[in-house]
Amino acid sequence: MMFATNLMKTRFLSSLEGLRHGTLVLTTPEGQVHRFGAGPEVDLTIRDWSLLPLLLTRGEIGLGEGYVAGLWETSSIEALITLALRNFDHLQGWATPGWWSRIKLHLLGRVLRPNSLRGAGRNIRAHYDVGNEFYQLWLDRGMTYSSALFAPGETDLARAQDAKYDRILGRLGQGERVLEIGCGWGGFAERAAETGRHVTAITLSPSQKGYADARLDGRADVRLQDYRSVTGRFDNIVSIEMIEAVGEAYWPIYFAKLKDSLAEGGRAVLQAITVPDAEFSVYRKTTDYIRHYTFPGGMLPCNAAMADQARRAGLQMVGSFAFGQDYARTCRIWGENLQAVAPKLARLGFDDRFRRNWLYYLGSCAGAFATGRADVVQVEFAHAQR
Repeated sequence: MMFATNLMKTRFLSSLEGLRHGTLVLTTPEGQVHRFGAGPEVDLTIRDWSLLPLLLTRGEIGLGEGYVAGLWETSSIEALITLALRNFDHLQGWATPGWWSRIKLHLLGRVLRPNSLRGAGRNIRAHYDVGNEFYQLWLDRGMTYSSALFAPGETDLARAQDAKYDRILGRLGQGERVLEIGCGWGGFAERAAETGRHVTAITLSPSQKGYADARLDGRADVRLQDYRSVTGRFDNIVSIEMIEAVGEAYWPIYFAKLKDSLAEGGRAVLQAITVPDAEFSVYRKTTDYIRHYTFPGGMLPCNAAMADQARRAGLQMVGSFAFGQDYARTCRIWGENLQAVAPKLARLGFDDRFRRNWLYYLGSCAGAFATGRADVVQVEFAHAQR
């Protein structure tokens, strides 16, 4: 076992010698300090060499699991993930799960966690029903859990969230009846109600519904309902960062529901986290820490996939606006807020593993958006012209 561990250490350290983008300052469990690469410095302290078997067998998922378990530390998860992504081709052997792990993880994500009518509710509750008090600790005062849109010089997260809502409202067509698929805690519905729109807002999270009901106090129709069960037609449809939770197998159903629910002349505006078109074919065949632990059953689309699904359903994409760097900033603020409330998390009964899981999730998201490995877009759809 010691011989095998030494081989892994040698291989790991050798792989770091080829870093080209940034400098990694590595501290080993023995206290030795190594420097690899050139450019801005990123620190990594390995507490236990058992991290290496995790990386070899489970790739990026193992990296997250190692952080949650306390096997490594860094002063900036975002900076470390950014360095890893910019050197991904060189580090791929440590970032990609082994073949047996890939098979097991694929089966878990696609077979055991489907977003069927029953499975979707279970998957959503796993993330959102950890308690409204938890989210209130680190989201903005409007309880918005999606990317903000920062105007030049803007520093207030809540105002940037309202700016995101206002841009969506400005892209809608005429008519007061708005269907919101995935309403969260009611932030968009409240903003829309203030402009005279009547919103039918649906969610699968009982915690979110209770909060949104109290917040809106009758100004919107908040329902605990799956999008597949929606009936009737609406002048406009809004869905903010919900398509990521639909699952690729259900995209045709999702877009068909948009088509059937949208009145003639209306607009459907989706805010979606995306991966680059060129990387989607590889991404869809793999998994990662976020899909495995944070959003079970989820899948990020790419722009081309959304346009294709819309076309098949009888819709056409008529507008697209990308603002990925704003999401990097949003995740950065969330992570800082969460770090600052650690004592309060403990008092609510959340242990250190829970806190570290969320910090890794937010930090790795910030790194993905900062490097362009992920983006966020507001895309608009209308009925295809006959």
